[in-house]
Amino acid sequence: MSVTILGSGVGKSLHRNLFSIQPAYAQRITPGDVWQLVYQQLPDLPRENKYISKENGKVAETNTLVNRLIRYHVYTKGRAPIYRLDWKLTLADYLGANEIMYDATYPGNDSLRENPIDGDKAAIARLTHSQRDALVQVLVNIFNPTSQNTPSPSPDTTATPSKSTTPQSPQRGGAELLR
Repeated sequence: MSVTILGSGVGKSLHRNLFSIQPAYAQRITPGDVWQLVYQQLPDLPRENKYISKENGKVAETNTLVNRLIRYHVYTKGRAPIYRLDWKLTLADYLGANEIMYDATYPGNDSLRENPIDGDKAAIARLTHSQRDALVQVLVNIFNPTSQNTPSPSPDTTATPSKSTTPQSPQRGGAELLR
């Protein structure tokens, strides 16, 4: 990989700084641990952990809906866990409104006697819109603790329409603001 930076005098320092940036590891969260935090914050969320392990023939209690949802999102789809939109796309997969989910690659297919994909799709479909939205927000908050929580608009808030019905011409000099 090569990065070429054109400029006068800043090329060397920028090149050195570009490759010396180190990520912060103050609070490293692994996807395998997140499902427990989600259930702590959303205790009414279905666990869907009644499936039998192929390995020992016992109920795999830690193989939960949220555990599989996270693994599907991060490992199967390769989506970033810090963005709301990516989580919304994953939920849309479960609802049949985005990408096709394949039985063979679904988390739990290789470790559980019964593939949990249909039960998980049904569990996500039973959630209300506000429950799915809360799930997305909790996941984003856990994976990206510095993210800004966007407050939900209050129900009595209404948009005030502009009083003018004639189109307004654009103001001059707007392009200057981009410099």
